[in-house]
Amino acid sequence: MTLGRAIELAVAVGLLAVGVFIYRRPRSDADRTDGYGSQGAVILFIVGAIVAIHALRLMEYRPGSADADMLRSQSQ
Repeated sequence: MTLGRAIELAVAVGLLAVGVFIYRRPRSDADRTDGYGSQGAVILFIVGAIVAIHALRLMEYRPGSADADMLRSQSQ
């Protein structure tokens, strides 16, 4: 893992931690109507998950041997 990917993963973990903090913090009496956490926290969870997926290269295209053979035959 490169330094850039490690930093990106650390940012993702930080976003998730801040999301947990925001979601679990005590709220005022006026905000206790629904019993759920903040929408901002949920957005941080989503952004943190996307950044972590990108940092870990989970969605990277890795062609298999069949794809490589098909590309070779098309180029000839």
